Amino acid sequence: MNMIIGKKQIVLASLVAALGVAVYLNYQFADVDGEYIASSADASTKQEENYGDATFVDTKTAIENQLSTTVDNSEYFSEAKLTRSKSRDEAVEALKTMLSDEQLTLEQKSALTTQATEFAQAIEVEGKIENLLKAKGFDECMVYYDAEKVDVILRADDLLEDEVTQIRDIILEETDVAVQNISIVPIQ
Repeated sequence: MNMIIGKKQIVLASLVAALGVAVYLNYQFADVDGEYIASSADASTKQEENYGDATFVDTKTAIENQLSTTVDNSEYFSEAKLTRSKSRDEAVEALKTMLSDEQLTLEQKSALTTQATEFAQAIEVEGKIENLLKAKGFDECMVYYDAEKVDVILRADDLLEDEVTQIRDIILEETDVAVQNISIVPIQ
């Protein structure tokens, strides 16, 4: 019994650590040079906007500063893909371990199976969006997808409004994510 509790605690600790990293990254990207970047709710109070309009937020300077201190720009995509692959492998292994536990109830196994299915669908959607973006001419790109948000990181000097619209349209065709929850980040 101690072994089962230990595994669950390890999985819980890794999920808490992942949540901590997500909160830290959110904090880092929200604060650029000491100025707060307005969220869509704050921006709507300052000006009239249509929710269907594509907007491009240029946080290139902040991202370049962060990338230059952590990873060389030419290595960013290979490092990001490797990190994503490792974290997925760990999550799949954790789900397999938890599903193999014979003391789980049918409801718990059903919930874990649903979680594994959603995880597999997210991986499939990310891959499909990445392939569609590559077909549109964006050679290097990374897509992070969950049911509520899509983040796209791609190599581009400057994005034109038509390109942002193409990217947004691809994401809207493949997912049910709201337009305001789509983030497009170009990296030089």
